[in-house]
Order: sequence, then structure tokens, then C-alpha cells
Amino acid sequence: MVPYKNGTINPFLLSISSSLLLIAAWPVSPFTPLIFIAWVPLLKLSYQENKIRFFLFAILTMFIWNVGTTWWIWNSTAAGAIGAIIANSFLMTLPLWGYHIIKSRFGNAVGLVSFIAFWLTFEYIHLNWQLSWPWLTLGNVFAMYPNWVQWYEYTGTSGGSLWVLLVNVLVFVLVKQFILSPQTGINNNLPLNKKKGKVRMIVLACLLIIPTTISYFILSNLIPDDVLIKTAGNNNVVILQPNIDPYNEKFIAGNTDAIIQKMITLSESRVDSNTRLVIWPETALPVAVWQDKVLENLYYQPIAQFVNNHPGLTLLTGIETFKNYGHDKATITARFNENDETYYDGFNAALAIKAGQPLQFYNKSKLVPGVETLPDFLLWLGPIFEKFGGTAGGYGKDKESAVFKVEENPYVAAPIICYESIYGEYIASYVRKGANLLTIITNDGWWGNTPGHKQHLNYARLHAIETRRWIARSANTGISAVINDKGALLQTEPWDKAAVIKYNIPILEGHTFFVDYGDLISPIAVMLTVLLFAWNMIALLKKKRQAKQATSK
Repeated sequence: MVPYKNGTINPFLLSISSSLLLIAAWPVSPFTPLIFIAWVPLLKLSYQENKIRFFLFAILTMFIWNVGTTWWIWNSTAAGAIGAIIANSFLMTLPLWGYHIIKSRFGNAVGLVSFIAFWLTFEYIHLNWQLSWPWLTLGNVFAMYPNWVQWYEYTGTSGGSLWVLLVNVLVFVLVKQFILSPQTGINNNLPLNKKKGKVRMIVLACLLIIPTTISYFILSNLIPDDVLIKTAGNNNVVILQPNIDPYNEKFIAGNTDAIIQKMITLSESRVDSNTRLVIWPETALPVAVWQDKVLENLYYQPIAQFVNNHPGLTLLTGIETFKNYGHDKATITARFNENDETYYDGFNAALAIKAGQPLQFYNKSKLVPGVETLPDFLLWLGPIFEKFGGTAGGYGKDKESAVFKVEENPYVAAPIICYESIYGEYIASYVRKGANLLTIITNDGWWGNTPGHKQHLNYARLHAIETRRWIARSANTGISAVINDKGALLQTEPWDKAAVIKYNIPILEGHTFFVDYGDLISPIAVMLTVLLFAWNMIALLKKKRQAKQATSK
């Protein structure tokens, strides 16, 4: 790297280098290995800039990274994209700023430990609070290369995040030892501790080789697909990709009859006597109805007839629904109906229909911040968000996952709706409740033909590994897919094409370590973060006490 002044390196160069490396490594780019050096320039930046300047340059890095990987949100909502990118960039900078503070106070070694702990803690919080947006969780970076991370069945994506951070820290330590001086930037005169350097290089090699070796070992011991498919017998799943434009066709009055007929016709083209499950995408049924009156709706009579004509199958579809609570405001999201002075919720829901059996509903629980929900403390901003494409009162939601278990159907389906498919622990909760097939229904058409829908597809591959379940993915405009328990894409249908997939999907039982115990890495990082903050507070109080004593003397 080129000296800037006083032997340092241009801070803009360092900041932009990290952001460009992060973008280049991110799905769907083929340059994933760059993630193992992407944080090195930013770590160098922390060694040459003061607290305020580092904070500003770190925000620049996070902003460019967010823009470069999630710019496609703009196609859905320009204002929402600007707000999400700015807010996320700021939030992602906070753990980096905390790392700089700890490093400055307690030294380099403790600082680098805090860098790992603080970032993992941030990811954990960002997965679980009301403004959750975990799209850029570092462990997602391996979505294009699932064979590298078969051990996610033990760690989940947090294991991948830890792997990335550890390698970057060790690479930085080696670069600092052999090339850079922590004081001046270029190390021309300092003697090298070659023995320590060799040990670190060996550790780095182990960090890169051992996890991938373990992954391929696990993969080699899994049951091959052809053997698993034989266990499915003749049972098959039909996955629909109707390719209906969500802006100019799907929710336009007068189009409903034609849309429903298109989906039925596409389904009929592949359904046979062995079809046990037909999957239609998110909000495939576009006319919102009361949950207790779905099949009474005139628009949906052909669907009832379709199901009755095929008594051996279950239809799993997305639908928008309402639920009435009477005169009690049963939920914080409940809306008031002035006509009859009752309260009700609207839902982005999944519905299971089988001839002769009660309907089963699941109401999407992991809602998209700003578009489908607002944090409790921001509900007063509902009318503003509605102007940006959101919903004023927010959708109602279920408190937890639910599975569709239908009599005489071997598939116990996990009705995962769109955004929910990036939450590993939440998906695992479906499996704990008995799901033997993960069904993802989504409408990625809002984003257009951008990296967004491709990232969304590939993230699902990681959760197939975590749970060792096959995935049937129905996406309105694409990409619909069958994903095996190893995270491999077995069959896909391309973007912007009406298509149907029929596949003999096997049923897997048993639980992975991750399903049973969840993410164990993040809570450890949280505890370490708390200890580091406590240590920092004690040090500050001690310093103030000493200063007070010195003044009194």
C-alpha cells in the first residue's frame, strides 16, 4: 500500500477498499473468497485514525457496502431504500466504533477480540429486534458455496460470521507484522519475529483448511439424493411460478378471475394422482377476505373446485386475509372499522386447503420493517410509511411459527413466507414442530430483475443445511426451485417465466444440532460484549477517581 503522509495510508483508500471487497465477495458474485480479507483495510484504518475520524470513515465503508449489495430495494420503494440503507449503515458502524474505543483503552489484543465479539453481538441483535434487517449477516456470504459450510448444521450462519472475522483478524495481524507498523504504516526498519509469524501463518492456514475439510467430510457422509428420492415413492410436489406482474397485473381490479384461472391451468398441467402438495406463491390469492369466509368468496370458488377434483392433494398458497376481533382491540396492530365499530387485523398469510378438511392458516410473523410493520415505538409514523408503500397500521402477525399437518398427506409443510426465509433459528422452529418439508412462498417481483431475488434464493440454501430439510420454493416471478438437504439447487425456473416444477421430494426426519440447540455462538459473544463494556466502565470510573484524587492533592 502507498504511504499517504507520515507513513500512514490514505483513509479514503482504506475505507473504500473494504467496502469494495465486501461488495465483490457478496452473493451473487463469484468472488466469495475476498471476504477473508475484506475487513483488513478497515482494521488498518482503526490503527491510524482517532475515534471521530474512524467513525466517519467506517460509516462511509458501511454505506458503500449497503448501497452496493442492497440498492435493488429502490425498485420497490425509493424512500424506503434510502431510509433502510442510511439507518443500516449507521447501526453497522456502532460495533466498529465500540471496537475502536476498547482498542484505544486496553490495547490491540483486547481490541481485536472486541471487534469479533461486538460484530457478532450486533448481528444477533439485528436478527431479533423490531427493526430487524439481517440481509448482510456475514455468514450469508457463503450462500453460493454451500459445500464449504456443511457444518452450519451445528453452528448456523453465526459460525460463518465467526469464521470470516477470525480469518480477517489473523490476516491483519500478519500484514501488520510483515508490512505495516502500527505507528507509521510502513515497516521498513522494525525487526521481524519470524518464529511468531510462522506460527500465525500456520494458524491461518488451519483456519482456512480445517473448516472446509470438515464440511466436505460431512457432505461425503450424507445420504445421496438418488437414494433419498427413492424413499419418496411416487409422492410428488408441484411448485407454481405464475409470473404475474405485481405492479401492473396482480392487484389490479378486474384481473382476479384471469389470474386464478392461470394458476389453476398451470397446476393442472402437472398434477397427477400422486401429487400430494401443490404450492402457490406469496399473496397468490390477491383479494383480501375474512379468514372464516375464504371459500365462500366468489373469486375463490374455482379454487375450491380444483381442490375437490383432486382429493389426494393439499394446496398451500399465499393469501391476504382479515380477522375480526369484535369490540376488543386484541392486538397492538388492530385497526378500527368505523362502520360497525369493531377491530380487525390484516394478514399476509399462508393457507392450506384440502378437500373435506378444515382450512389451516399461518399469519406471517417475521414482517418487513417499514413496509409490513413498524416497531411499537414508531406506530405513530404509520400514515407516513403508508405513503412510501407501507401499511399504516402494520400487518397483524402470529407470535410463533406453525406447520401444516394434513390428514393422509405425508408432507408436514413449514409455510415460510418471503422475508422469513432469512431467519435460521426461526426456520428451525418449524422443524422442531414436526415440519419435514420447508416450503418458501415469496413474491420477489417487487425488486425487478436485480441481485435481490437471486440473493434471496441462495440464502435459503444455507437454511436447508442448518435443518437438513429439502426446500420447495414457489416464487411468483422467479426463481422457483427445489433445494436438497445439502443446499444444492436441483431444479430451478428462471426469472420472468411462467413455469411449473414437479418433483419427488423425499421426507427427512430427525433433528440437527442447530435445530435442537439453536445459535450458541451469538449468546457467548453477547456475554463477552457485556463483560468488555463492564470492564470499560470500571476503567472509566477508576480514571475519574484518580483524576479527582490528583486534583484534591
